[in-house]
Parts: sequence; structure tokens; C-alpha cells
Amino acid sequence: MKLKKKSLDFFEKYLNNPSPTSFETAGQKLWLDYISPYIDEKITDSYGTAVGVINPDKKFKVVIEAHADEIGWFVNYVDPNGYIYVVKNGGSDHQIAPSMRVNIFGDKGVVKGVFGWPAIHVRDRLKEEAPELKKLFIDVGAKDAKEVEEMGIHVGSVITFDEDMEIINDQYVCARALDNRAGGFMIAEVARKLSETKTDLPFTLYVVNSVQEEIGLRGAEMIAERLNPDLAIVTDVTHDTQSPMYNKKESGDITCGSGPVVTRGASVHNVLCDKIIKTAQKKKIPFQRLAASRWTGTDTDAFAYSNVGVPSALISLPLKYMHTTVEMVHLDDVQNVIELIFNTLKEIKAGEKVSYL
Repeated sequence: MKLKKKSLDFFEKYLNNPSPTSFETAGQKLWLDYISPYIDEKITDSYGTAVGVINPDKKFKVVIEAHADEIGWFVNYVDPNGYIYVVKNGGSDHQIAPSMRVNIFGDKGVVKGVFGWPAIHVRDRLKEEAPELKKLFIDVGAKDAKEVEEMGIHVGSVITFDEDMEIINDQYVCARALDNRAGGFMIAEVARKLSETKTDLPFTLYVVNSVQEEIGLRGAEMIAERLNPDLAIVTDVTHDTQSPMYNKKESGDITCGSGPVVTRGASVHNVLCDKIIKTAQKKKIPFQRLAASRWTGTDTDAFAYSNVGVPSALISLPLKYMHTTVEMVHLDDVQNVIELIFNTLKEIKAGEKVSYL
């Protein structure tokens, strides 16, 4: 089953919309507008996490979750000549920044700029060094700091890379912020599919798009306490390890196009994980396996250790070139994650015991 044109159109619009950590509002509005026909109620919290509710007021409560925010930058200093220096907003990669275009969100609207870098002609090629954060600067074409201020830019203005979605070889979506708006898209598609197939779940389903994952799972921590679910299935991205310079002995053997990735780890509840794997096998959905040492580094950890403990599991989407502007995911994997979450929900019984003892 391939993605519908309407779905892909939303995916592109959602990916292209900037939603840096702590400034996710515009993307959350797009997301809520898209899922509104497929849900019964919606919830938002004070920091911007958005929740679509299906079958409200049931005793047993299940979460499917992704995070909405993308990495970015903050204006940290403007020098007298109008060059802008930055600090990271989340895990931004300073080594890819030189020569990249950016959007700066100032008081008067979006200002275009570039991460400048000295030309190769004037650098000492015998002493080449990797770009350092303290050396990065943005050029907005201003002659001095006053002109920058007149543009509406100030310390604390948020910045994102200026890159839009493309389809490569009719198979791959290439974009910035696939980590993890791909997840938000996939759980929205699960909600759509539940509605269009008239699937009657015997529990309340919370479709959760959390904020502030990139700086420490903060949005998930807050919403987990509020919803207090009985089970949680989180979806995020994980590293495809087939391209050059990846070490499979350290990062696992994961391939884009070979299916969703099911993780084992301390915060992943084995009973729920087994249910996901059995569902994949029953429905003949291809999947891959991954191990997490101490934590998954995803919102799974936040849900698992919230309240008195919430049985949680992680279904990941293989992704190339994480935290760059050319992240890539295979369309077959996107569809199969949707199918795996959808079919796992159908296997969950209200009130079923998910416990080790």
C-alpha cells in the first residue's frame, strides 16, 4: 500500500515548515489541522505538545508518540560589522554549517542569511582545520550591527537551515528535519488509517506529538505525567549504517528500505516489544533489530520512567545522515512503520496485563 498524494503533500508541507526546538508552534498547528478529521478531541499543553484523542474516556489508555522539534541555532552575538555568531539549539552539527543558507526568525519576519566561510584561495591548505562553533558566523548582508538590529534580529532570535524536501530516485525522501517530523507524519497517518478503516479500538488512544525532544526529552516528560498512559509506543529515527564511515560493530547493521527497526533495551518493555515483533511476523511486515545499551536516547525513555513506570516500546525509521540538511528515508520504510503501528494497536486488548511477574 503506497502513500496517498494527499498524505505526501502534507508530508512535504510539514517538513518544509520550520519548527526548531521551543518554537514548534507553526508545525504543531499544521499537524493538528491535518489529523483533526480523524480524531475525537485534541489536547495541547503549555509548552506546545499536541495530542489527538481517539475514543476518549476509556479506562485503558495507549500512546503513540513522536517528537515535533528540529535542531537549529540561536543568535548569540552580533559584532560591530554585522556578522552574527551563534549557539546551538539542540544537537546541531557545526561542521556542516559553512556555506549553508539559513532563515533567521526576527521580530519583523524571516531574514535570509548564510553561514559564511573564507574562500579556499585564502586559507592555508597545510593547516586545514574542521570548522569550530566559535568560528561560525552568519552574513545577512548588513553593513553593521545597527542594520542587523533594524532587521528585527537580536540575541535569542532562532535560526534554521533553509532546505526543502526532495524525492530522490522515486524512493527516498530527502529533507532537513526528518528527525523527527517523519515520526509526526507517521503517527498522523495511523490516525487517518484508523478512521478510514473504521477500526474500533477498545481503549483511548493518544496520538502525541511532543516538543523539545532534542534538548532532553522534555516535552515527553511533561505530557507523560499528564496523560499517565498504560502503554506507549514511540517512533523516532535511527541510523542507517550502510553508507561510508559507519561502524556496524558500534552502531548496528541497519539498512534503509529493509523495514522498521525494533529496539531492545532497558526502557523498552519486553512484553510490548514481543507483541510488536509478533505482529510484524503475522502481517509479514519486514523489520530489523537493534540493541540500546543504557538508554534509547528517544522519548521512549521519558515515557518508560514516568509516573510509576509505563510499559513502552520503540519503533524506529532508518535514516541516513542524521542532523544534516540531507537526511534521507526510504518511502517503503515510512509505509511499513505506519503499518506496524496500526496493526500492533489492533492486537492490544483493553486492560491486558503487560508485566514481567
